[in-house]
Amino acid sequence: MKEHDIQRIIDFKLAPINISVHTTNPKLRCEMLHNRFAGEALKKIDRLCEAGIPMNGQIVLCKGVNDREELDHTIRDMTKYLPYMKSASVVPVGLSRYRDGLYPLKPFEKEDAENAIDIIEKWQKKVYAEHGIHFIHASDEWYILAGQTLPEEERYDGYLQLENGVGMMRLLLDEVKEEIENRTGDDRKHTVSLATGLLAAPVIQRIADQLCEKYPNVTIHIYPIVNEFFGEKITVSGLLTGQDLKKQLTGKELGKQLLLPCNILRTGYDVFLDDVTVGELEKSLQVNINIVKSSGRALI
Repeated sequence: MKEHDIQRIIDFKLAPINISVHTTNPKLRCEMLHNRFAGEALKKIDRLCEAGIPMNGQIVLCKGVNDREELDHTIRDMTKYLPYMKSASVVPVGLSRYRDGLYPLKPFEKEDAENAIDIIEKWQKKVYAEHGIHFIHASDEWYILAGQTLPEEERYDGYLQLENGVGMMRLLLDEVKEEIENRTGDDRKHTVSLATGLLAAPVIQRIADQLCEKYPNVTIHIYPIVNEFFGEKITVSGLLTGQDLKKQLTGKELGKQLLLPCNILRTGYDVFLDDVTVGELEKSLQVNINIVKSSGRALI
């Protein structure tokens, strides 16, 4: 963004402004973005802060690059922008199989996730004591990879970074719990199936088990889909393709209908990322497909 773009934001008080920070180390930021001006761009955050423009930040973490000590340093620097920096998220970099000629990044392991959570939660406690908000948040992937319990609703400060995968699982579980508790259950009998990414599959299975306690004659098949199109390290449902669904669900027991999350489609279209349509997949699998909205109530 040019200076006049920043000035327009300030003049018109456009907000909130979402900023990909990644690191506050100017030299490292230039290296990460392969842009010799990337360090200077950090000064634009100062301009927005001085003008009182509300902002949200994001840190995409790369193993051995901007994690551990660098992450701690970056969070410390970002707290200087409070209260105008309303929230910041830390998400792991997504590694597709198309990496020829790219920097040799490695996937995060359980220990890495534990370290990231420790740093983030340390700063949450400090910031909350001083400002009354938690500010810095780990995406759901970190807790799942670390095998740790998701934070309670109060720690998400109103779910300011849902689009970055921060609190989606907690919100879903809480909505599901409320919806199930409001039902008495019955003896209806039918079978449905649900396909999702590897990341969410254990949580979705847990939800299915809870629902089947209220409806003992209902069978719910949960099918975790391996992302062969982008690579097995891509585990979110939003990047699954029609061809992977077709290949891995063919011959499976799908029941009355197949449920798919709405984020699996291109926004506003009944089309997957690889241009396969919902209708084509229905015809191939010979099953009715139900695209489920992103709420616990809709899922139940």
